[in-house]
Amino acid sequence: MGIWSQARDLAAATPDERNRYVDFLRAVSILVVITGHWLISALYYHDGSLTATSILVVQPSTHWLTWLFQVMPIFFIVGGYANAVSLESARRREIAYAGWLAARLNRLVTPLLVLVLGWALFAAILHFSGVSGAVIQLASRAALIPIWFLAIYIMVVVLAPATYIAWRRWGFASFWGLAAIGVLVDVAFFVADLRWLGWSNFFWVWLSVHHLGYAWRDGRMGSPARLLTYAALGFLALVLLVFKGPYPFAMAGSPDEGLSNTSPPKITLLALAITQCGLLLAIESPMRRMLSGLRVWTATALINSMIMTLYLWHLTIMMIVVALVYLAGGVGLGLEPGSSEWWFTRPVWIAVLYAVLLPVTLLLAPMERRARAADAAVPAAVRQVGGAALICFGVALLARFGFGNAPLPGLDVAATVMVIAGAGSSGLLPGFK
Repeated sequence: MGIWSQARDLAAATPDERNRYVDFLRAVSILVVITGHWLISALYYHDGSLTATSILVVQPSTHWLTWLFQVMPIFFIVGGYANAVSLESARRREIAYAGWLAARLNRLVTPLLVLVLGWALFAAILHFSGVSGAVIQLASRAALIPIWFLAIYIMVVVLAPATYIAWRRWGFASFWGLAAIGVLVDVAFFVADLRWLGWSNFFWVWLSVHHLGYAWRDGRMGSPARLLTYAALGFLALVLLVFKGPYPFAMAGSPDEGLSNTSPPKITLLALAITQCGLLLAIESPMRRMLSGLRVWTATALINSMIMTLYLWHLTIMMIVVALVYLAGGVGLGLEPGSSEWWFTRPVWIAVLYAVLLPVTLLLAPMERRARAADAAVPAAVRQVGGAALICFGVALLARFGFGNAPLPGLDVAATVMVIAGAGSSGLLPGFK
């Protein structure tokens, strides 16, 4: 049976009570992220050498595109909704925290392990083949950009039962509490120059955005008119923060020297999240009617069945294609980034990358869909939380430094060991005691 037929059968069996719009937003967002990453990559082969930068740096007038392509807030909103549904289901079935967390970590970490171990092997092969550490680091850092999301989202999932309890007890007060901490951190960042404190906004900003998913699940976001009001207020706040405040214009990447809205996160992302949430939820009813059709819902279900694999591997695929093109004499990369010819060829560039990504995804996606064995032992909650923290720390190091020229000798090896040990401690590796 073909992959489309399998997805169609799965789609046809979807319960009526499932909110298909959640899955649709997740699927569309992942495609926007992938396309956006490929679009902003500015690669130029000239006189036998290849330069790699971002179109956001080459052509600052493109910064406005990041207001459209920065959709990570949607992932966290959808994640909040999905985690609320999952926690409610676990409570009905009397599944304890440890059992719930084991299932969530299995879906998130298994495809991540495949990518990390694949790159560890690839980096080792390149190293022993005489490739310089600088080249290995450049390629691996570019390819591993997507894993930063999991470094924080895994911890958001670990904390989800506690934050959901806070939401059910205090409602929007819990959201505003997290948002207020995020605001204070930004004040300390800009006014007191406490740059190190800014990194804590990986929690405060994204946890507050995640809370919007709880509000959506509980039907607390209001009518379309109210949602559009929220969107307008969020957009107004975003405009004021950027044009009257100290925040950079670009909502993704770091084209502004020394300052970024994402690394570490700023409250501009919360304002953007409120804007996106208001606009997207305002059209939820007609979108859910559209998704009642089997064809559109089948496509949505198909993408969601391999969504982590698509996301995690899309930049690795780009690195492989670029390497092959470079070895072939730079064919197709000789157009100067930002030129009209370069822009006209972007659809071809993106189509080629999708053509390579899709078969690789179909090959690796079964790992993502692999469920925990029904009789598998569930590690203690404290062990899983410790393992998850170890995974996130190792992943954060790899996302920041890649493989190769790390600031400390063997840091990449240590980070890989952290990920493996964390996965083992969380019960995700067979035979790991």
